[in-house]
Amino acid sequence: MTTRRRPDGPVLFAELMLVAAATALVAVVAFAFRSTEPAVFADADDGGSGDAEVVDLDDGAVADPDADVDEVVAAAAEAMGEVTSVEFRLDRDGAPIYIDEFESLALDSLIGQFTVPNQARAQLTVTVDGNLTTEIAAVAIDDEVWISNPVTGDFETLPPGFDIDPSRFFDPEDGWQPLLANLRDVELVGIDDRGGERYHVRGVAPASEVENITVGLVDGQDVPVDLWIHPGTHLVTHLEFSTTIDGADSQWVLDLDRYGESFTIRPPANVRTGVDS
Repeated sequence: MTTRRRPDGPVLFAELMLVAAATALVAVVAFAFRSTEPAVFADADDGGSGDAEVVDLDDGAVADPDADVDEVVAAAAEAMGEVTSVEFRLDRDGAPIYIDEFESLALDSLIGQFTVPNQARAQLTVTVDGNLTTEIAAVAIDDEVWISNPVTGDFETLPPGFDIDPSRFFDPEDGWQPLLANLRDVELVGIDDRGGERYHVRGVAPASEVENITVGLVDGQDVPVDLWIHPGTHLVTHLEFSTTIDGADSQWVLDLDRYGESFTIRPPANVRTGVDS
């Protein structure tokens, strides 16, 4: 997906730097952000199934310990490529992973929702310059991506130098399907209970697929991954992997749930279209 960008990035970055510099107000500001309802979900109309088929991942499906792992992974690739909606939760630990070219904003975690065609929203928790934890919201619809300003709360078109298009954290056709289809050296580790039986599969994801599912934040390295796959639907419910950048390790944990639920994702109402004079 091509991201359309406008040259208002310096304004957002300058305001983020002002927040980071206000060390005397760090505690107050951090508390205020934690106490605010996530803007990206505030006007949501979710949960209604409509014509969607909501997937029950706790349906008692039984995994076959003698299953052919290649067949399991192939079925998962097909199933994930046909996903119409999902909620994803990412937790990241270890060495910082920056979402901006200035290496100021480190991604800590996010919760997001995706629905076809090419619509997603996410609330990201980031650390600014290593000393302030705050939240940023992002919304992607087709080729447009908006990011919230942590100072004003208004949304702005994604500035140059930022890699936080939420639709790329879950892209069925260009992300998850090729990731599973191109997984190498796969093995069935066992059957684990994770809210029901799951196939625990391990393999090596090629660098190009790792770059896709990390929104371009990690590139140039093949990565061993552990996946947990529902035995009935063959949908992935959990993913873990580690990456190494400049000799430092970073751990990624991704949970996937609420497959098939109806998420109404709209453009943000409070979009700042110009720079105040």
